[in-house]
Amino acid sequence: MNISQSSAAAERNKRPILEVLQKEFRDARRVLEIGSGTGQHAVFFGAELPHLTWQTSDLPENHAIILQALQDYGPDNVKAPLDLDVEHAEGRTIEADAVFSANTAHIMSIHAVERMFELVGRVLPQDGPFCLYGPFNFSGQFSSDSNARFDASLRERNPSMGIRDLGDLDRFAGASAMSRVRLYAMPANNHIAVWQKS
Repeated sequence: MNISQSSAAAERNKRPILEVLQKEFRDARRVLEIGSGTGQHAVFFGAELPHLTWQTSDLPENHAIILQALQDYGPDNVKAPLDLDVEHAEGRTIEADAVFSANTAHIMSIHAVERMFELVGRVLPQDGPFCLYGPFNFSGQFSSDSNARFDASLRERNPSMGIRDLGDLDRFAGASAMSRVRLYAMPANNHIAVWQKS
């Protein structure tokens, strides 16, 4: 994967995330990844979690880079990306018993984040997990000065972006019959929140 198509952050965070997914997805068989980006996570996690079928997805403009990653490095259990826009996913039927997404909530509008949770709630079966990685706020407070600066830079680029508060995400989850069951602290002031379909 050439440097223009890779994410340094994805390279740094993939092993800590894997340690969590090995536990959270141990009973899963088919994972939907929302927002596969460069495809780096899909390629790495697919190889390290061979019991899974890993379904990539993203907006159409990102499919070429994902397909290139799969062609160059992808194991057989990682599937070509679905065309998936969470804001227009009504009625979509996707087979998965677990869902993963990384670094998506803060680059989506808050409306899109809510729609993502609605989609996940429709996709997941009983007890299915949703693992969301990224920076979160807690009770309206930033967890670090670096996250506050990151949030400001996001909102300068696009006012609809921003680090989301975990309380809002819990509320979105609850509206789709999910509840948060675990929260993992990760490097660089990130977390993985895990919700489960109830």
